[in-house]
Amino acid sequence: MLPRIKHLTKTLTPRLIEIRRHLHSHPELSGQEQQTSAYVAGVLSSSGLQVQQQVGKLGVVGELPGQGSDPRLLAIRTDMDALPIQELTGLEFASKQPGVMHACGHDVHTTVGLGTAMILADLAKELPGNVRFLFQPAEEIAQGARWMVDDGVMERVSAILSLHVFPSIPAGSIAVRYGALTAAADDLEITIIGESGHGARPHEAIDAIWIAAQVITNLQQAISRTQNPLRPVVLTIGQISGGRAANVIADQVQLRGTVRSLHPETSAKLPEWIEQIVAGTCQPYGARYHVNYQRGVPSVQNAPELSQLIEIAGQEALGREHVQILTEPSLGAEDFSLYLNHAPGAMFRLGVGHHTKPNYPLHHPHFDVDESAIQVGVMTLAYAAYKFWQTHYTF
Repeated sequence: MLPRIKHLTKTLTPRLIEIRRHLHSHPELSGQEQQTSAYVAGVLSSSGLQVQQQVGKLGVVGELPGQGSDPRLLAIRTDMDALPIQELTGLEFASKQPGVMHACGHDVHTTVGLGTAMILADLAKELPGNVRFLFQPAEEIAQGARWMVDDGVMERVSAILSLHVFPSIPAGSIAVRYGALTAAADDLEITIIGESGHGARPHEAIDAIWIAAQVITNLQQAISRTQNPLRPVVLTIGQISGGRAANVIADQVQLRGTVRSLHPETSAKLPEWIEQIVAGTCQPYGARYHVNYQRGVPSVQNAPELSQLIEIAGQEALGREHVQILTEPSLGAEDFSLYLNHAPGAMFRLGVGHHTKPNYPLHHPHFDVDESAIQVGVMTLAYAAYKFWQTHYTF
């Protein structure tokens, strides 16, 4: 089967590069992926899949029935949205939408998903079970997976696979991670409420700015002294607002930030821990406070059996030297984790780094990929999907 998948992928690659360049030229922001969704649906339909549109608002689902009796349903998820970034790559197929760019590789993800669907559709008579392709909107705002799940895309799913491009890994290779791949990412707002007064008479006021500074410092210091250093927590205050004039003591300050963690047990305790630090800082000075802790997305926890499936498929398809094992997770976030509340899954990294020119990081206006990675992604994902039914995973 692997030689057939390799041959089909090689034959299809020029078409896939055309698809990727079309998607790259026509990016759409989260929740606005109308044209992208219609384009994806058209490619899936022409490949013989059963297609549903407007799933999870602007998502697309493609169903590929197998011909065997294996009751397990495998899902493959890719995302479609772009970022509010002005592209500066100078590519001939650069974004035609001012201020919008595929700077996180979702054009590649969508293309790999479509290529995998096209390959497996050619092999449908030899698939023992069904495959469900999920093309998701709004990953960048961490909403699309929730919308898709709410519309029932995980019903009857036995396992789910996904991928994400990574510019620090050279094209031609993939990377597999066992366990935690990404962090839980939560939103934090802290309001410090003091009492206004004259800047020359601070003892008659309650200085919300000074207390806010103490809150920030105490939170950062407390992480190193109260949290297990082997279970990292990163708390970043990215926005501070407050005060009316240079000579008026501020009566209110708002802090906004993000909280990242890898372990579910640690994540569960963070809201109470943060509130205790804030309360202990404010109370001695007579300030009041309000903490608004909003859960975002949990950590992506790869199922070891499925990471192993991808590792073995990659080694057989690409060669052992082109499969890396990641020893460290990322503190970035991915709403792929929300699907894992309903079925085990695994996400792997697809190397897109250039060998002969500089590589820019994700979300950079000069971000670009080595398009040879598309063939690697399709070959790996299609073969891993085929091999899924050679296993006996029941989870």
